[in-house]
Amino acid sequence: MVKVSVVIPIYNVENFLEECLESITNQTLRDIEIICINDGSTDKSLDILNSYASEDDRFKVFSQENQGHAVATNKGMELANGKYLYLMDSDDILKLTALEETYNYAEKKSADIVLFQSCNYSNSEDKYYKSKIYSMDDVADFIGDKVVNANDLGDLIFSIPVTPWSKLYNNDFIKRINVKFPKGLVFDDNVFFWDVLFYAKRIVFYRKYFFTRRWYSTSSTTSGDLRFIDSIKINNLVIKTFEKHNQIERYKKKLYNKKVKLGYSRYKNIKDEFKEEYFNALKDDFNNFDNINFIDLLSKRNKTIFKSCLNADTHKEFGLTIQNYDLKVNNKKLKKKYEQIISSNSWKLTKPLRMIKNFRK
Repeated sequence: MVKVSVVIPIYNVENFLEECLESITNQTLRDIEIICINDGSTDKSLDILNSYASEDDRFKVFSQENQGHAVATNKGMELANGKYLYLMDSDDILKLTALEETYNYAEKKSADIVLFQSCNYSNSEDKYYKSKIYSMDDVADFIGDKVVNANDLGDLIFSIPVTPWSKLYNNDFIKRINVKFPKGLVFDDNVFFWDVLFYAKRIVFYRKYFFTRRWYSTSSTTSGDLRFIDSIKINNLVIKTFEKHNQIERYKKKLYNKKVKLGYSRYKNIKDEFKEEYFNALKDDFNNFDNINFIDLLSKRNKTIFKSCLNADTHKEFGLTIQNYDLKVNNKKLKKKYEQIISSNSWKLTKPLRMIKNFRK
């Protein structure tokens, strides 16, 4: 049995694929298998894969008609024979010691999941930067060198990114629980993450930055095209996953607020030509959400989003209503800050502000 199976779904990533594969083939842990699922690529991705496979017998290349990330990843997981499983994105980069270090730690702790840190790389800016969600410092501080589960983590579960590439999984554990990525939807890793997390009994944290996530405009999660509508279905599947694991009562306030907040966030970030269609889909979803206590659990802003979506006749009316709400809230915050400053005894601070105040009169 090989130590780690690396599963890489691939679709039209010829510009980034070689850098990804180099970061896997040159891992300091040599006892790995590299399972590449070519999901109907029409560029040179398959040629690149075959070239690597011809020189490295650890590669296993499979091709299928384009069926999406979930189908390709699920197939790769079925083929994986390693003791541990790593799910790699084909346009990103893994530090060369990552598999060796996380494998050793997983063995030491008999882990179901090893969490580790990641950073972002902006392709357009040629810039690396860290973010709170991928650094997971709060989670790392809490776990330390302990072994925990989801119940131990409490609300910190929402501080863990859903992305599979920031985790090493025990392969026997994954096969035993038989969790799959939902087919045909973007953001499918959300459902997989929550299902696996609630099944896991032994979660550990290895505090190192191992993964670099590449940001670019045509990525499925940043493109702002009609696939953003999938996030509405994904949110509902996530809620069903919490229900499946009897976690809904404990977390429903956070889940419902997240559902509404993310619904509006996707609306803001989807391209203008798709806003009306997204708005109509969101409105239908809100109309069909039948939890009787739903609105009472929402924050003031999320109540405004929810009610405005239901009452607005067009996406423009909906968007302007929320923009107006946010401006009023920000103005109140600025006014409070201004009043705090001018009530201060600091002459250096208050004199220019008094000049502005007098000018406004």
